[in-house]
Amino acid sequence: MSKLNQEKNGSARASAFPEHGPVDENGREILLSLKNVDITFGKGDAAVKAVQDASFDIYKGETFSLVGESGSGKTTIGRAVIRVNPLSAGEIQYKGVRISGKIPHSLDREVIRNIQMVFQDPAASLNERATVDYIVSEGLYNFHLFENEADRVRKVENIINEVGLLPEHLTRYPHEFSGGQRQRIGLARAMVMEPELVVADEPISALDVSIRAQVLNLMKKFQKEKDITYLFIAHDLSIVRFISDRIGVIYKGRIVEVADAVELFDYPLHPYTRSLISAVPIPDPQLEKRKVLFTYDPSVHDYSEDKPEFVCIGHDHYVYGNKKEIEEYRALREKGERLKTIKIADTEEELNNAAEEEAFQAAEQEFLKAPIHDTGSLWYTILSFFLPVLGLIAALVFRHFNHERNYKACKKGTIYGFVTLGVILLIFLILLLLVVI
Repeated sequence: MSKLNQEKNGSARASAFPEHGPVDENGREILLSLKNVDITFGKGDAAVKAVQDASFDIYKGETFSLVGESGSGKTTIGRAVIRVNPLSAGEIQYKGVRISGKIPHSLDREVIRNIQMVFQDPAASLNERATVDYIVSEGLYNFHLFENEADRVRKVENIINEVGLLPEHLTRYPHEFSGGQRQRIGLARAMVMEPELVVADEPISALDVSIRAQVLNLMKKFQKEKDITYLFIAHDLSIVRFISDRIGVIYKGRIVEVADAVELFDYPLHPYTRSLISAVPIPDPQLEKRKVLFTYDPSVHDYSEDKPEFVCIGHDHYVYGNKKEIEEYRALREKGERLKTIKIADTEEELNNAAEEEAFQAAEQEFLKAPIHDTGSLWYTILSFFLPVLGLIAALVFRHFNHERNYKACKKGTIYGFVTLGVILLIFLILLLLVVI
């Protein structure tokens, strides 16, 4: 085997992680790397591409936040990192070693040991039949990360104290705790393993506002003391801004912008990023009432001929766009003037006009997303069954005009119609053959 092939297949044959990951041109150690990742659920017509061509690096010791609206694919990526969601394309590397797809059992165990996840739903992620002591200790048992029983008890009690619970809580069951306390248990379960990377999926969404800062400070304390790296998944940019080193913005499964936290808030170049920032509440209620939201309209992009790419425009700032958009983004950034994302209406009339425009754009998007006559009526299926040739033509026409429901109804009827005709023809031929014989 040539040296080139050995390098290509090295990650597939590796059975253990190196001590350090690869280093980029700026001297930063790359702990986790996503390369052109696609994640698809379902097959055939029912297939849904949840993540498309996602690429980004996470450096050792940093907090990389992934933000976007609900359903954008944030949690899907987080679950792919811990090998729960399989990839349909691309690969995920940890310290330069591929951890996606089929890997050796020894490497799989190291992934579990080194990468932990704090799940979004603290109720569903804890075993209701197990005590807190067993839940926190399970990883220690599986990897035998203690010298004796006294050492295990000491480790569990220490981590429980650090997350703000008491040793007497160890004998209780998850249903005896509030949502916030359950999330602390989940955090303790992850941290007791002393991982290098923690995927934190909305870790404070279940907590009271009064104690969110306590948990975030606790996570930063763990990061400083144990050199932990975070992939922090969130939708609240007001929190992400102050805890992140770098931020990635995801829209409908596609990464549209990645930059340092300060850079992203000073120069939000992609219009979707601007819309997210404009939605951050203003503490002053009077200003909040007069705030004009920036609404993202995907139709502003024309990618029919000039195909988009995810490129660096300088300042370690990556944006998704075609050549024309990239040049505009680069020109805006090189001006060095902070971009205003929040607009305050001066008059009541201006505020009303902005609200009407926002409502119109929302209605327009809904109309474009679902054509008014795209009902998927049962009659399309019935008619296509009895007239399959006509049904096939109708299906192609509906598909051309993006009437997805009507297309599927005609397709279903056409398939059943042709199958039925084929069966009838086969029976007729068999009978004809018997008569002739």
